[in-house]
Amino acid sequence: MGWTEERVALLTDLWGQGKTASQIAAILGGVTRNAVIGKAHRLSLAARVSPLQQNNVKKRSVATPAAAAAKADTAAKGLVSMMDLTPRACCFPIGDPKKPGFGFCGKPSALGLPYCETHAKIAYQPAPRGRIRVTEDEAQGAARTASG
Repeated sequence: MGWTEERVALLTDLWGQGKTASQIAAILGGVTRNAVIGKAHRLSLAARVSPLQQNNVKKRSVATPAAAAAKADTAAKGLVSMMDLTPRACCFPIGDPKKPGFGFCGKPSALGLPYCETHAKIAYQPAPRGRIRVTEDEAQGAARTASG
């Protein structure tokens, strides 16, 4: 079904009322949700946040007292939340992720590493010397077995 002036006027009115594209398509009949979205775009009707994004925004903006206390506790320890991490910040986790006060180091990271120098020493420990020798011996034994 085509877009007559009456249907365009009804679309504009329903869009202004805040109806979803699916609701408008059902009211108009004979058009899909995508057709309504496309026509609204071509008419340069006011863009709006999708209902799914609106729900996410509402959830993020509402801070519970427990969440505020946890954020204050994390800040008091000098830690950074995941949302506040920057690309050049140490992302070494500190604390239990299931408990309040969990956060990340947040100090400037060492060049080419995700951690600061202190946490890089913890995260990247060299293998014990004996373990390397065993691995080399195993590799030599496997080579002998394959050739023998």
